[in-house]
Amino acid sequence: MALKFLGIWPHTPDDGSPTIWLDDTTGDLVIQSWKADEETIRQAQEVGSVPGHSKEVPEHESVIRLPANMLQFIPRPENLEMAAVEVSDKDDDSRDGDGGNSGT
Repeated sequence: MALKFLGIWPHTPDDGSPTIWLDDTTGDLVIQSWKADEETIRQAQEVGSVPGHSKEVPEHESVIRLPANMLQFIPRPENLEMAAVEVSDKDDDSRDGDGGNSGT
């Protein structure tokens, strides 16, 4: 894994600022940001995702709040359909049993 720095919160103090990196091997984004507060987590659990999926946050996962101005640093492929196929192919080949969470 080789991380490429993409961006950091503007006007950042010396530490603890939202930052985004790209794993140039898998295409994954690695994000440091503020922990979501309890109200945000509760609302996310109420909304849920897909039918039948747990609404709990597993111990190996976190809910973070990414500030809107950090979206400028997220890469956007020109052809999203092709990118989805490429990511799907990588997921099949490159993921170990932890959903890509090893070391994070």
